[in-house]
Amino acid sequence: QSQLVESGGGLVQPGGSLTLSCTASGFTLDYYSIAWFRQAPGKEREGVSCISIRGRGSKRKYSDSVKDRFTITRNDANSTVRLQMNNLVPADTGVYYCAARSSHVVGWCAFDTDYEFEVWGQGTQVTVSS
Repeated sequence: QSQLVESGGGLVQPGGSLTLSCTASGFTLDYYSIAWFRQAPGKEREGVSCISIRGRGSKRKYSDSVKDRFTITRNDANSTVRLQMNNLVPADTGVYYCAARSSHVVGWCAFDTDYEFEVWGQGTQVTVSS
């Protein structure tokens, strides 16, 4: 069965850094774009970042709230996608999910919640607090 598992969440102080990992099993990531979402208590899930399949012109995208602070990377050989989060603020608190969407288009990805994602992880908690 295709699965994604997130790890790396925890408690961090404002201004600190945290790196999340998303590891796939049961399928290969070569032809899947990957997106990160988060959900704060009492709020709807929101898109954070995404990365397209590998190749010339591959792209990464970020929401305005995390742009210049977060970096998404992928290593298909290790079936892993990472989200490096720097200069964290309390508003970054929430459960972070990774999701996979099949794709054959280099340079395209999306984290709009209207798009269909075929595989979801269980989520990992990130808490930014002093």
